[in-house]
Parts: sequence; C-alpha cells; structure tokens
Amino acid sequence: MVYGNVNAGVMCPVSMTYAAVPALRDGAPELAAEWEPRLTAPDYDAGALSGMAMTERQGGSDVRANVTRAEPVGDGLFELYGHKWFCSYPPCDVFLVLAQAPAGLSCFLVERGPGMEFQRLKDKLGTRSLPSSEVEFRAAAGRLVGEEGRGVPAIIRMVNHTRLDCLLGGATGMRRGTVEAIHHARHRAAFGAPLVDQPAMKNVLADLAIESEAATVAALRVARAYDDGSESAAFRRFATAVMKYWVCKRAAPHAAEALECLGGNGFVEDSGLPLLYRDAPLNSIWEGSGNVAALDVLRAMVKEPGGLPAFLEECALAAGADARLDAHLARVRDACSEVFAGGDPQFEARRVVEDLALALQASLLVRSAPTAVADAFCAARLDGAGGRVYGTLPAGVDAGAIVDRALPA
Repeated sequence: MVYGNVNAGVMCPVSMTYAAVPALRDGAPELAAEWEPRLTAPDYDAGALSGMAMTERQGGSDVRANVTRAEPVGDGLFELYGHKWFCSYPPCDVFLVLAQAPAGLSCFLVERGPGMEFQRLKDKLGTRSLPSSEVEFRAAAGRLVGEEGRGVPAIIRMVNHTRLDCLLGGATGMRRGTVEAIHHARHRAAFGAPLVDQPAMKNVLADLAIESEAATVAALRVARAYDDGSESAAFRRFATAVMKYWVCKRAAPHAAEALECLGGNGFVEDSGLPLLYRDAPLNSIWEGSGNVAALDVLRAMVKEPGGLPAFLEECALAAGADARLDAHLARVRDACSEVFAGGDPQFEARRVVEDLALALQASLLVRSAPTAVADAFCAARLDGAGGRVYGTLPAGVDAGAIVDRALPA
C-alpha cells in the first residue's frame, strides 16, 4: 500500500510474483523449490518475476472457453500452441498459463524464451507505466502446475492473492485521493476562507475520508486473514470476493470526486490526479470484473457453505454497539436467505454483495474507529441519511474531526 501511493502502475508484476508462490507450493512443489528462491530474492539480477497469461479473445473471464492447447511431449513436458489476448507482463521470467491438455483445461509454468512470440502492446487507459501485450505460443515448453485437467483450481490460489492486491490497491488509491484533496483544500482560499473551512467542501472531504478509512480497515482485515494461520479459510475466501468487489467499485467515483476537489488544477497532469483517475478502474476489472466477483460470492454461498456464516460472525462482533448496524445485519441475513428463494439470484447479486461489504466495513469502524468516523459511516451508508454522491453526509456529523483524522494539520 505504501508502494502503491507512489505509482500503482508498476504493482501488477509485484503482485503476480508473490501470488505465484502459493500456487506453485500447492500444485508443483518441485517447481516451487526451483523458482521460489528467485521469486523472493530482493535482487534485480538474481531475482525473477512471474506473470500470467489467461485471457483469450473469446474467453475473457470464462477461461473454460480457452482454446490454447498443450500437447504432451514426454517426461512431464508439454508444448503450448495458441494465442493469448492479454499477457501481463511480457518482461517476466516465468508465466502461469492456462491451456487445454488432453485431460482438459490445465495450468502450466512457462519460462520466457523460445516459443513465446510477444506481439502488439496494449494501448491501455491506465497503468501505462508498464506494458501488457498479446502473445503467441509456438511450441513453448510448459510444465504442469497441479493435476492435468484441473487448471482452474491450480490457478485460483494465485488469483485469490492477486484479488487481495486488487482490494489493497483500491484502498490505496482512495487514501491517495483523500490526502491530495484535503491538502489542496487547506492551501487554497475561496470566497474569503480556506476551502477546507467551507461547509460544502468540508462535507465532501469528510465523505471521501470515511470511504477511505472504511476501505482501508476492511482491506487490512482481509489481509490479516492471509497472514494468520489460525484464521478461517472460509472467511478469507469469502471476504476477499466480497470486499474486492465493493472497494474496487468505489475507487473510480472516489478518484473522480477527489480530482474535482482540485477543480481545474486536478484536470492537469501535473497534479497527479489524472493518473490516479485513469488507474482507478483497473482493480475492478483485474481478476474478475464486478459481475464476476459478485457471482463468485453467490457461488461461494452454495459451494462453500462455511464462508457466509464466518463472514457474518465477524460482522456480529460489533453487535449491540450501534442500532443502525444491528438493523442492517438483520436485513443482510434475510437477504442472503431470500436471494435463492425465488426469481433469479444473479439479478440481485450486486445488491446482496454490496450490503455484505457495508456490514463488514461498519462493524470494523464501530469496533476500531473514533466515534465521529463510525457514526458518520453508519448514518450515511446504513441508515439512508446520506445521498447518492460524495459530499452528502447528513447534518450532525463531526466533519472537522473526520478530516483532521484523515490528514492531521
């Protein structure tokens, strides 16, 4: 998160490199023993970076539609043939690649070299500080990660860790935007007073700040679930999908509002806000766009029944501390029970996930944040007292205290 405040554009290979380690440990211990020392080495010459190549023209998030094929050539080796529409990022030393083997879709470790033909670079909206490309495989050598025909379970370990980074990245962008907006407002006067003291601007800044703090506390709570071996795997998996969806969805409008706080200055590249604005949508798209993440939560409710109870148990740690949160949790429990009772649950997926995410954020803020922050969040996000855009906190919140907490003067 500290690194991302400088330039989030370079974080993709950093994330993929460490996320490849658990995938290799689980699916190919011998490959992990070979590559982990290099993937974790803090040395530009001796170290290595790992990327991935999954997306195809016709596939997108539906990786089972991939047509890149892997042909066995003996001794556990395969040759890969086909085209990947998105390869991140081409200078990496190794890549995890999905391809159709005789037994079905499988995951392979492919070293950068002969058989990989990097083609055009992508003209991207954001993260232009490093390249992404298309790649053609022409008999590229690959080694299995996981069982043949079980490519999705093999790659999902990497995907879950990169989804965590999407969540952390979304929270990082919000923090950067909040700080830039508050700093500018303290040093810019308008209509006879500093912007930060103008009531309308104070509402906007406080609203941005509570969104940022809620994103940060939720992201770090989910991250702790990866570091703490005693944590419930069910909570980790479920909470990652829920919060990746919500925080990344909130990042783009947050960046837009932060940019607007600087006015015309924010529209100029020198301010740094256009870069933040362009990069903001990426984390919501990477590793499953909004619909994919929301549907993944519904799938987990059915296929991994321990996830939802573990998530709600965490939220309930704040039970009794705020009536608005208690009422919201009751609605969430009802909604999670009713979503499969009639109609098409997919149609309601986003709303259900949004309410789950707000429940965790509110619970964490009620337990750990100052009263001014928790009260404003519960009033605006749970009780219906807030509006539909940033800067619509209800009367009575302590906006000054919230702004000062976000960036002490």
